[in-house]
Amino acid sequence: MTRPIPLLTTLATMLALLSGMPAQALNAKSWVANAGSDGNDCSLAHPCATFQRAHDQTNPGGEIGVLTPGDYGGSGSPRLNVAKSITITNDGAGEASILADGAFGVGGQIGININAGAGDVVSLRGLVIDGQGTGGAGIVFLRGSALHVQNCIVRNFEASRAAEGIRFAPFGDSRLFVSDTIVFNNGGESFGGGIMIDNIDGGGPRAVLDRVHLENNVNGLLILGSLFGGLGAHVIVRDSVISGNAANGILALTVPDRAPAFAVVERSSLVNNRQNGILADGPGATLLLGDSTVARNGTGISTVNSGQLISYRNNRINNNIGPDGAPTSFLTLN
Repeated sequence: MTRPIPLLTTLATMLALLSGMPAQALNAKSWVANAGSDGNDCSLAHPCATFQRAHDQTNPGGEIGVLTPGDYGGSGSPRLNVAKSITITNDGAGEASILADGAFGVGGQIGININAGAGDVVSLRGLVIDGQGTGGAGIVFLRGSALHVQNCIVRNFEASRAAEGIRFAPFGDSRLFVSDTIVFNNGGESFGGGIMIDNIDGGGPRAVLDRVHLENNVNGLLILGSLFGGLGAHVIVRDSVISGNAANGILALTVPDRAPAFAVVERSSLVNNRQNGILADGPGATLLLGDSTVARNGTGISTVNSGQLISYRNNRINNNIGPDGAPTSFLTLN
């Protein structure tokens, strides 16, 4: 009679037991704290030390909360890589930051990189994302359904190549919503700046900026339709301040046979920008301006290469350092 080899019997028993063990459950809500550890499970009793560990321990559609002030960016590149629907919220713990200083590749370090799935929604609230003067981009959005940024500060991304506070360049049809947020001191070249909306593959990105301050960047807001065809970028700017930027307050740029770059700007102030308050450059660059102030810029409003700036007749375009500029056409309020 043949007897089983004891070692094989033991291994078979262990495998049977392991196969019946449930996988470790992820959290509906995870937590980070300055004194936390990434060896923890990110529960309220045992918080983690970085947003990345908390992200990885959270169910899709879940939330990450902040218990104490601290830097939660970790040391990876990017500091936080988001691959699913998630909400990161700091509602009063103090400054919850992601420090993304230092060179990486050709463009500098990235604070938050969002490369999620179709239908995924990412929400960021109450965060400070700081490039420390050497970072490349604060937030980069590549894939997902929507990004919501509320009550955040994005600053000091000034790497030598195209540096932006927020780079919204989605593959596909995506939405950006930014509110009650300050984006300042960003940009490394003439195309860098505070927020860039880029029609990277013709999918037609849409953005709404509400009560946003774009200050002391290279360009305040860039809307690009120059690389690909398709639907083009469409942006709404409302109740915002775009001031003190080294180049343009708003630059909409297109070229012939490429996608349009379109924006509606209302109840906003474009002041003290060194070059143009608003520049519409290219045949598909169109801006509608209503109930806004354009003053103390190098040039107030400018259109070149068949760009258009259409006024609702209720704007205050005066007292600029150089020419005030003139709309290409007017619309009548109903």
